[in-house]
Amino acid sequence: MVPPRAAYVHVPFCRRRCGYCDFTVVAGRDGLQDEYLNALEVEIRSLRFPRPVDSLYVGGGTPTHLTPARLIRLLTLLAHWFPLDRQGEWSVEANPADLDGEKMRVLQSFGVNRISLGAQSFSARKLRVLERDHGAHDVRRAFASAREHFSSVAMDLMFAVPGESLDEWRQDLAAAIALRPDHLSTYGLTFEKGALFWGRRQRSLLIPVDDNMQRAMVETAIDRLTAEGWEHYEISNFARPGHRCRHNEVYWRGDHYFGVGPGAARYVDGCRQTNHRSTSTYVRRLLAGQSPVAESERLAPADRAREQLVFRMRMLDGVSRSEFAERTGFDVDELVGESLRKFTRLGLLEDHLGRIRLTREGLLLSDTIWPEWL
Repeated sequence: MVPPRAAYVHVPFCRRRCGYCDFTVVAGRDGLQDEYLNALEVEIRSLRFPRPVDSLYVGGGTPTHLTPARLIRLLTLLAHWFPLDRQGEWSVEANPADLDGEKMRVLQSFGVNRISLGAQSFSARKLRVLERDHGAHDVRRAFASAREHFSSVAMDLMFAVPGESLDEWRQDLAAAIALRPDHLSTYGLTFEKGALFWGRRQRSLLIPVDDNMQRAMVETAIDRLTAEGWEHYEISNFARPGHRCRHNEVYWRGDHYFGVGPGAARYVDGCRQTNHRSTSTYVRRLLAGQSPVAESERLAPADRAREQLVFRMRMLDGVSRSEFAERTGFDVDELVGESLRKFTRLGLLEDHLGRIRLTREGLLLSDTIWPEWL
């Protein structure tokens, strides 16, 4: 097994929980932050010695919700235990409303070189529906300042928000294009069982955007962003040359990675583990000398190969048959041959010259393929 060269760190704190969010998040519990940092240090010290990485990703929650002093404590800990390669990528997720100059200077001083802004939209109406705590002016202010401090600035946009029209989505894309971020992620709103929006949908208080409109929004984003020079390299992700998210590529390649913090997952030596999602339980367990792990599994070789195939197929350049066989020990046809031929006949996949890729239609309907392959 190749030792992990990437690490994910989860910071669960937010000013408030948005209605669509089902992540491991705590809002209004800032008094827990010092205990969280104590527990995180205990967990990281279990690595026994520093682990050099090419990619370090701090996500949440909202890492920039920490005070500057606590942010310094967190970054000091991470810089020691996950020393970054000279050409490495250190990403931090940020909320436009609380990313101020002081916090950006702190991040920059520790070597953070990539900021991911959770903009979601420039539309006041959409932001109200999504229960975000910022406006378009906050996004533009934070982006302009981030440009001065970091070599790569990424942005998330969300579409298919209840009541959204195709024109409203076009306006969001135009606003993002005008700023020219280095990386754009475009996600359709989903209604997850653990989120407040789930119950509101069940009570018809929120009406999802219909499938045809969602399809039009996806195609509009692809056509507009690629025409403006962004590379469409993964189902939901677009990058300027040299600015792909290297950390996410670790997941999509099926590589190993460290993960620490409440709800964080890790994949080390062929074993996947996930920490407890409750921040208070995570803290209590670690400070009592117990393991924070809630789930652990070691996939059989064939199952691991299937999973790697699905992850890799999310990339627009697809899967090389020969490279896949060399990496996993399995031939693609051995795992999914009949299903592969079916989806190729249906025009969802292209199987040509030893490489398998999603077609444009397959890109739009990829969620129908993966269940059969897994």
